[in-house]
Amino acid sequence: MESVAQVEVVRVDGDLSERGVDLVVVEEPMEIRLGGVPLAVLMRTPGQEADLVLGFCLTEGIVLAPSEVAGVTPEGEGDRFRVDLAPGVTIDPEQFRRNAYTTSSCGVCGKASIDAVMVAARPLPSGPVLGLDLLRSLPERLARAQPTFAATGGLHGAAIFSSTGELLSAAEDVGRHNATDKAIGHLARRIWPLGETILMVSGRVSFEITQKAAVAGIPVVAGVSAASSLAVDLARDLGMTLAGFVRDERLVIYSGANRFTLS
Repeated sequence: MESVAQVEVVRVDGDLSERGVDLVVVEEPMEIRLGGVPLAVLMRTPGQEADLVLGFCLTEGIVLAPSEVAGVTPEGEGDRFRVDLAPGVTIDPEQFRRNAYTTSSCGVCGKASIDAVMVAARPLPSGPVLGLDLLRSLPERLARAQPTFAATGGLHGAAIFSSTGELLSAAEDVGRHNATDKAIGHLARRIWPLGETILMVSGRVSFEITQKAAVAGIPVVAGVSAASSLAVDLARDLGMTLAGFVRDERLVIYSGANRFTLS
């Protein structure tokens, strides 16, 4: 698998140690270019590059629909990808250019960032209305769609489900935001807008995850860990359902409890 590498390690168990080989997830830079202008450099796990680029362009508001992208073309040594726009689509790349590596800690904070997302986000559907059992089943189903995590223990996962629990798209990456972009980009080729869907992520729900879901029009976001304060603020302002700590029988609903059938 191109997403996995072998490294020599020393395993320690109590007072005993032994040399061996372990599998680790690959992390490499990838440059996204538009019209010959670099837009961003993402630290990502190889695989699903075209989905990642399309998802990034959609969730960052660079394009408004998948139809505005004619294709994604690899260049150089496979670490550079060019976005080819559809005929008649014109975009100023300097408007979206980032001058630094994009990591899980990137982005701006506070009310200004929420206001920016409010402008870019598409209106969220009023539904779906979900049963709690359906939501509780999603972490295990996401885990089954993470073969590289099972091999390495070092990747984030994101999956998009229908309102009835059908797995529509899943992806893994060293960056949780990249996994989300890959899942959105993959599904957007078949369905757009995404409608009454659920985004499930394998870790905490950050502002960036909530932002990307909002721009893609996903009304329900859930994670197996906590949500950040800014993610909660954004979800409440948008009328998005946001849930965290979805584990076993428990979960915390931060926003949008009206989309659940509660006893």
